[in-house]
Amino acid sequence: MLPSNTTDSMTGGGVPLSVNFDSPDDYFIFIFQLLFATTVVLVAGPVVITILATRSLRLQNRFLFMLNTSICDTLVGFSVFYLGLFDVQEGYPSRNGTYNILPSLLGVNILTFLFAQFDRYFAVCHPYIYGRFITRQFVIGVNVYCWVYNIAHLIVRNLLPVSKAIQMYVFSIVIFQMIVFTKVVMTVKLYVVARFQLERDPPGPEKENKKESLRIIIFVVISFLVLWCPSFVNIIIRFVLGGGLTFRNEATNVFAIMARFNAVCTPSVYIWGSPALREALVRTVWGRVCPRCKTRVGSCHVKGDTNTAWK
Repeated sequence: MLPSNTTDSMTGGGVPLSVNFDSPDDYFIFIFQLLFATTVVLVAGPVVITILATRSLRLQNRFLFMLNTSICDTLVGFSVFYLGLFDVQEGYPSRNGTYNILPSLLGVNILTFLFAQFDRYFAVCHPYIYGRFITRQFVIGVNVYCWVYNIAHLIVRNLLPVSKAIQMYVFSIVIFQMIVFTKVVMTVKLYVVARFQLERDPPGPEKENKKESLRIIIFVVISFLVLWCPSFVNIIIRFVLGGGLTFRNEATNVFAIMARFNAVCTPSVYIWGSPALREALVRTVWGRVCPRCKTRVGSCHVKGDTNTAWK
């Protein structure tokens, strides 16, 4: 009888650290993982707090997608405190793993990015259909579906025997490759839309909002593809061709680190690309930590309003 798909039990002394501190490289890896996890939480966490605390942002569909990915990114940051600082090997075989729960968080972002691309496409190319059918409740349901699908997929994999779980895992990677291809096609389409379609729209706040949202989603997807593709390719080579690179644990897995780095890039792009989010972030989070920053941004905002009035 095939063994069930379970994680190796922890030793009586607990989970050892990811490195032995026998060389300067070990110190670098451990400090890097600690700083990386802290950075992710401090960048993505305030974005979550800001969107939840700002009603004007919550009412816009594009910010609901940002909220979903930022929640996921924040959890990824917390997961690095375990995956990066301790001797953990997820996947097959697993060592001190989490039943693939923590790595599956990245899968939520994959689906969310895809639906966000379709959302922006219909918002720009088919505004009448979008305004009539794509309601706020529908967008919330789509974001919830991203979590439900990943949770259901994870439960089934953990209940299957190891051999079947591996087959399902490889199959899911192939499906994700199809999603990645769809992302590439949609990114090209959105770029064409941003360059030609929006030029026909009359000047105004609505046009600027569309430009802003398209710019953000294009940058986010490009960074996602750059950071995720090496990990996808290596996984396929390992399980399909029997080759690829293997690493001592998650802390030394360069491809996994690149994929998790997406949890920093995505909220950073949100903050960079959206003035509304940036102002709300200063008012809600940064302004409470550093009142001088809030005053400085407030004065700049007043000057911007004055210049806009003159225009």
